Amino acid sequence: MKRVQHASLSANFIAEEKNLEFHDKRLWQLRQNRDAVTYSIPEWEELRSLASAIKEHTLTHLSDYLEEFERNATNNGVTVHWAKDAAEHNRIVHEILEEQGATRLVKSKSMLTEECEMRPYLQERGISVIETDLGEQIQQLDNEMPSHIVVPAVHKLAGDVAKVFARTIGTDPENDDIHYLAEAQRQRTRPLILDAHAGMTGCNFAVAQTGTVVVCTNEGNADLSANVPPLHIASIGIEKLIPRVEHLGVFIRMLSRNALGSPITQYTSHFRAPRTGGATHFILVDNGRSERLAMEDFWYSLKCIRCGACMNTCPVYRRSSGLSYGGVYSGPIGAIINPTFDLKKYSALPFASTLNGSCTNVCPVKINIHEQIYKWRQIITEKHQLPFVKTQAMHAAGKVLANPKLYRIAIEGADLAVKELPRALLYNPFNAWGKQREVPDAPEMTFRQWYLKNRKAR
Repeated sequence: MKRVQHASLSANFIAEEKNLEFHDKRLWQLRQNRDAVTYSIPEWEELRSLASAIKEHTLTHLSDYLEEFERNATNNGVTVHWAKDAAEHNRIVHEILEEQGATRLVKSKSMLTEECEMRPYLQERGISVIETDLGEQIQQLDNEMPSHIVVPAVHKLAGDVAKVFARTIGTDPENDDIHYLAEAQRQRTRPLILDAHAGMTGCNFAVAQTGTVVVCTNEGNADLSANVPPLHIASIGIEKLIPRVEHLGVFIRMLSRNALGSPITQYTSHFRAPRTGGATHFILVDNGRSERLAMEDFWYSLKCIRCGACMNTCPVYRRSSGLSYGGVYSGPIGAIINPTFDLKKYSALPFASTLNGSCTNVCPVKINIHEQIYKWRQIITEKHQLPFVKTQAMHAAGKVLANPKLYRIAIEGADLAVKELPRALLYNPFNAWGKQREVPDAPEMTFRQWYLKNRKAR
């Protein structure tokens, strides 16, 4: 398994200056929208604490709530399946479709199915799979993973989408009007939904008390996918459980506000039982979640409600895009989730952070994201998963920082180098800092020099 090289992958995106500028501004706008709507709710911090407590209680009693959910869903007429990993999830989905003779599946956005790599698995077995979410369909047509949890194609400009649609669904490559592009996608997708043998959704919240799956969307495509075809399959990560219906009010108030800065999603859909003449299947998926639940430092990440607020505020994510993280989950939450799946492959991601703590500050369920990122750095170092160059650089830096005399010599030498050395010697392949920015001007004197001159005598 090759390691994900975040710095190298981000260089491709950084080179596209217009995309980079738009990406940074758009996501920061979402962060500002989030702040505006949350500051308007006096009890916002109380809601955060309550949401965090509900999630913590549920996760520490997860087996009980999973059994309650299965029991109530079964009583509602739903067939419930259990999948220990991605392979079992995909096999179950294929068996359900095969049993019904279904070869055409439409689905709404689901990070879990992306995580399980379900779409290529089914397509290899003769099942056509159509993403009905606009952003997800753009990414599917362009053969890319989603780059954001909530807005999957946010790294693309309208002109990029126009090119993708022209190449794949025959639209005008010169017309990048967003209304034209959205309508073209709608006209293409609606007949596919009407002709589908089965529909699939993810799950935002699964209510143990009622055996209900709740899905939040802004396009209504989950309702169409679940209700138009005769067969509805819902993929549910076991961490999506909440105990009671009354708890939904807490999370529904927080989800869209944190994600997009809007008071609520356009559609909050409750799927409880099969419609007359139809069939509903819920698949409860582990895929490493139980293992993560047993991790003393990282089980808190299972509280995540997939709002994407940590991504919108992260300066590294905003300037590198989600595709540079090399996995389904990107940004700060990806930096702590992905290593639980494969530490070696994703060992670079915890270093794609300034540790400024903004991600933790906006998290609606109070996940200590930046602390977990720092903890992963420690583990990666202890397990010798750092690249050789970084290991040697940190070893040298440790010696310098531990010795006051060496530190002062190094600081004064660095100042002299910035001021006196030729530019070609400073900006070279060994200076990663200088690849996308200017080395800052050296101050006239160090703090210690200033202190000795101005304060020591006092």
